[in-house]
Amino acid sequence: MAKLDRYLLSDFIQSFLATLTVLLVVSVGGVLVDILGRIADGRMPAGLLLSQLGLQFIVYLPIILPLALLLGLSLAIARLYRDSEMAVLTAVGVGPRRLLRPVMMLVAPVVALVGACSLWLGPWANRTADAMVEAASRSVVVAGLEPGKFTQLSGGGIVYLSSLNEDGTRMGKVFIQRQEDGRIDVVSANSGAMFFEGDRQRFLRLEDGHRVEGPVNGGLDYRLMRYASNEVALPDRDEPRGQDDPEVLPTLRLLGDDRREAQAQLHWRITPPLLALAFALLALPLSRSTPRQQRYGSVMLAFLGYVVGISLMISGRQWLASGKLPVELGMWWLTVPLLVLALWLYFRDGRLSRRKRARA
Repeated sequence: MAKLDRYLLSDFIQSFLATLTVLLVVSVGGVLVDILGRIADGRMPAGLLLSQLGLQFIVYLPIILPLALLLGLSLAIARLYRDSEMAVLTAVGVGPRRLLRPVMMLVAPVVALVGACSLWLGPWANRTADAMVEAASRSVVVAGLEPGKFTQLSGGGIVYLSSLNEDGTRMGKVFIQRQEDGRIDVVSANSGAMFFEGDRQRFLRLEDGHRVEGPVNGGLDYRLMRYASNEVALPDRDEPRGQDDPEVLPTLRLLGDDRREAQAQLHWRITPPLLALAFALLALPLSRSTPRQQRYGSVMLAFLGYVVGISLMISGRQWLASGKLPVELGMWWLTVPLLVLALWLYFRDGRLSRRKRARA
């Protein structure tokens, strides 16, 4: 049966990769919009776009891969039924349960990848993304300011920097123009630097400069001043996550953490590979159909089951963190019954009932 296994495995892999590609293309839109919004607000430098996009994909892979596995297997197995290939295989003694070997040859590596992303790569990606944004937020480049270029601030106004040091903390020859309530405000300085107040508020301290303020539509109501130091507010950065935040802690550290939030995060990481295995086993019984039956009905049913499972997983995390569920119960109330149901349906698929056997 080596040729049959290779044929089925190739079909399953092609369907899985095609489904995964479509899901990744669809998902990139939502992730990209979120990152671009943070860049537009001045909370992240544009240079971190690709790195942050890649790290966020690692975080979302434990959610995307089980769906791609479920839909890919459902489409491939439904095609076997639609083209009567499953009927031919059954006629030569290859029943639905015989498909376990080629199915597991695909499912096992995918489940292992889901577990690696959920238990190790996902927390590492969160820590790395936070560290990159934290390092960049110490530079004026995070506000979109570049030397030798006029840049529009998110709060209104235009700023120009003649030069910038290597770490992006000090600048030379600064020009700022703002307009509000019918008056124009022009500020120039020989040098400047960025400093923090608290964890989020950032300011530009301009040194040794002039400020001119006057009406836009003409008039003589002008004010001219020379200053030694002047401060200009920049957009606030994102609220930083603490080092003890369960979302960024390694999984091994969560094992000894008694906080409800930490235990909820631990079960949140354990659940995706188990759900991926259960969904993969459910693909065969859900994809059973007659030769003339449309295969997309079973695919929609499989997708509905995935939505329900993921929704319960998200709700279970919130229930654990808020104390509505005991920590000892975790999310085993979701994964264990689903795995038992998947195994029962898989090994019962294609078997005749006793009454039908007696008639036969």
